[in-house]
Amino acid sequence: MNPTAVNQATQLWITAFTEAINSGTVAALENVFDQAAYWRNVLALGWDITTVAGAPAISSAMMSAIKQHGLKNVRLDDSAMPPRQVTRAGEHTIEAFLLFDTHVGRGRGVVRINLDESNSDSPIAWTLLTALDELNGMEETVGANRPTGQVHSRDFRGPNWLDRRLQSQAFTDRDPAVLVVGGGQAGLSIAARLTQLGIDTLVLEKNPRVGDNWRNRYHALTLHNQVYANHLPYMPFPSNWPVYIPKDKLANWLEAYAEAMEAGAVCDSAVGLLYLAL
Repeated sequence: MNPTAVNQATQLWITAFTEAINSGTVAALENVFDQAAYWRNVLALGWDITTVAGAPAISSAMMSAIKQHGLKNVRLDDSAMPPRQVTRAGEHTIEAFLLFDTHVGRGRGVVRINLDESNSDSPIAWTLLTALDELNGMEETVGANRPTGQVHSRDFRGPNWLDRRLQSQAFTDRDPAVLVVGGGQAGLSIAARLTQLGIDTLVLEKNPRVGDNWRNRYHALTLHNQVYANHLPYMPFPSNWPVYIPKDKLANWLEAYAEAMEAGAVCDSAVGLLYLAL
């Protein structure tokens, strides 16, 4: 299929999916999924992470969730890669990235559509991922919502940005709302997300420096999966980085990332005692 046909097939599926949702019937929703389809839901339509297999089970579970949580404005994600032909788990399929809205927030999705010329007029989904991306009223301070920085430039007597940063890191005047145990990639990622939501977060790392959890591994180690799958929120790896990142390069990046994201972090071998207390 040429790119135009791939895009048309994707749009046809989105239209059929939307019409099935609006119909409110399980039977209509079942018709847009392959009988051996899978639906992975990550908090988008309910507060659990679930996987449902088979068109009958998917349509029943999804329609029930939609009636409670809502699902509307399903559309292509224009900021992502356009629909394309790929091979996943040995299956030839169309892969497309989606955006959608619910009663509580905004979500992202990935649909894989059966690549079959015989069903080009009524494409059906082989897999669908729906994931909650953002809650209404809890938007991150990024993009158009980024801070102006004016608070740091109006008063020449201070405190300036560094003064405020050091005071915030010290936590002498307050307790954090969230305590993150471990300053690895997962801990720093959640701390960065929470900080952008205005939630006071403290990261505890038992090693002397952020990134030591990678520095202290065997000498020749590189990441076993590719750079594209390892980006951290807000700061993708530079485009000239190697496909497989060496451990010390990643360790230094994590240390710089913690500072760039203004993550409150305590790094000390004594912090290891706190692991036992939590």
